[in-house]
Amino acid sequence: CPLRSPEREKTACERHRDSVQTASSSSSVFSFLRPRPVAGGYVPQCARHGAYEPTQCHAAVGQCWCVDASGQEVPNTRTGPGSTPLCIDQAVTPAPVGPTPRPGVRPLPREHTCCSLERGKIELVPLDGDNIRKEDARPLLQTPDRVVIAVGYDCVDKMVYWTDITGPSISRASLTGGDIVPVITTELQSPEGIAIDHVARLLFWTDSMRDTVEVSKLDGSQRRVLFDTDLINPRPIVTNPAYGRLYWADWDRDSPKIEMSNMDGTDRTVLVKDDLGLPNGLTFDLEDQQLCWADAGTRKVECMDPHRRLRRRIVAGIQYPFALVALGGKLYYTDWRREAVVSVDRHSEKETEEFLPQKRSRLYGITTTPSRCPQVYNYCLDNGGCSHLCLPRLGGFTCRCPDAAAGRCVETTP
Repeated sequence: CPLRSPEREKTACERHRDSVQTASSSSSVFSFLRPRPVAGGYVPQCARHGAYEPTQCHAAVGQCWCVDASGQEVPNTRTGPGSTPLCIDQAVTPAPVGPTPRPGVRPLPREHTCCSLERGKIELVPLDGDNIRKEDARPLLQTPDRVVIAVGYDCVDKMVYWTDITGPSISRASLTGGDIVPVITTELQSPEGIAIDHVARLLFWTDSMRDTVEVSKLDGSQRRVLFDTDLINPRPIVTNPAYGRLYWADWDRDSPKIEMSNMDGTDRTVLVKDDLGLPNGLTFDLEDQQLCWADAGTRKVECMDPHRRLRRRIVAGIQYPFALVALGGKLYYTDWRREAVVSVDRHSEKETEEFLPQKRSRLYGITTTPSRCPQVYNYCLDNGGCSHLCLPRLGGFTCRCPDAAAGRCVETTP
């Protein structure tokens, strides 16, 4: 018979968990019973291999917070009932990586701007060609006591959209300033990804606690759930208006994946499932028709031609990327460990520059705010003649009804 493997020594989290799972009675008569937690007590959650889960919750008091690798609470991360903070997996500690000198690449118009999110703030970072004009960075919006996660931009009305997991809510405001306008404020738990089809005038988002992919008009009306199955932790989502395609990533630690479908919910398929860890960031380059992602688990940025399924690595050995955006041959990603926006040249496959906010803090979403919309078209321009939702698909469109349709609504596929 083969020798029995020795038992693995318990980790700090497992010992912590066992120490609080005490029986209500210390009598030796009951010592053979399985220990059970004291009613209402906090019991730490341990991952499959024994490390502390980065997000800890105490159900009895309705609060969640982030912890470091030793289980200590990270300051200013505690949230109230119905809200869960986004926490770094502190067990992953990659070595520092710095940018390399910028090579010559194709220039961009001066008016392009990079828009990134910090906790409670949306900041504009101007781009002059390929150079980040760091000295001209300025706040666009201040949202104290809010945790804004994803950001998107409608190039037609020049409106910035963002998700807030504190509310939770989805809101928008003009790029030139003005009032914050709520877009979606109900039936949300943790909206973490947002995408816009500026042609069809549609808003898409993911909710990682409801485990849904949803769509509405840009004003939040005519809301419809596209997918609510086979989703665990959906986060980033992007659109390809020219083909009526939708892409999103699910960073489920047991089975991460990147999926694709038509915007009307048809032809759903898993695009990438191998060699993924935590695919946090996702972007689609309309000019090159490339889907790219940043993975905090594999510590890589990769791109794929989704039509021919050709995949290639852009950079490896990065630290903890969160969000990603493509612009003219460059990729820009936010990094939680470096607390920076990092630029990557897709052609030379090297990091070229980084932007460090004046007040260092964790960076979340990122998008670009071009002065002119991309010249693309789909069948839902002018709503395609539909009474309610016009949702593009490859080669056509579908008229769909919202989940709470008011009045007569007919679903058709012309």
